[in-house]
Amino acid sequence: MPVYHSHDGLVLHYSDQGSGVPMIALAGLTRNGADFDHVAPHLPVRLIRPDYRGRGLSDWADPATYTVAQEATDVLALMDHLGLERAAILGTSRGGLIAMLLAATANDRLIGVALNDIGPDIAPSGLEVIKGYLGRNPPQKTYAEAAEARATLWTHFEGVPMDRWQAEVRAHYQQTPDGLVIRYDPKLRDAVLNTGAQPVPDLWPLFDALNGLPLALIRGANSDLLTQETADEMACRRPDMIRSDVPGRGHVPFLDEPAALAALHQWLDKLQ
Repeated sequence: MPVYHSHDGLVLHYSDQGSGVPMIALAGLTRNGADFDHVAPHLPVRLIRPDYRGRGLSDWADPATYTVAQEATDVLALMDHLGLERAAILGTSRGGLIAMLLAATANDRLIGVALNDIGPDIAPSGLEVIKGYLGRNPPQKTYAEAAEARATLWTHFEGVPMDRWQAEVRAHYQQTPDGLVIRYDPKLRDAVLNTGAQPVPDLWPLFDALNGLPLALIRGANSDLLTQETADEMACRRPDMIRSDVPGRGHVPFLDEPAALAALHQWLDKLQ
């Protein structure tokens, strides 16, 4: 994978494939560019997938820098490294928060934004689920055991074949003689919990900063992080927003579901 350097000297990895509209795909909180393996073949774009600091192949850092603001700065550094004046953003969960912050602080660098199961209000119940596993290795010892556990326990996902769960666990864990190990800095947990000790900021102004940009929202119909009420309010504020509630999916859709792809392709048409 090619690399670039952050302003504070970290070596950060990314992939850069395809041609057409430059699209930066920003992954979920604990995840990496593999988040988009399933949808990548369906996107006729130049797809750029960074691993955030502390995730995937990128350098680990001071946990105090594992913030949405710093990660947004890293995205701009990547754009500068690639010579991109503007790019579209496809943001899954944490990636969508970064996209909204970029809309508020560097709007002229964006072509459009697609949000995957994230909005300016985050449901506390979903956040507690994330805190439960954040920074901890899974109890399963092998990829096969972890895939079976997801198939059994993730009841908010329906009709997912076992090979999909196997691909997911391989992307996000490393199998070692001692068991499965997360592919990110465990101290990310400290950063998130420290943030949680602060007053929750009002993120609606960041969403409103997306005005004027082609916008899509893809939501898992069974999501425990993005409620239907929040998605409805987003649609009310942006009547032109392309919206798709993906049946049989929780947080987050894989993005290659027919409903998700239909929304993404409609959004891509607007980017042209």
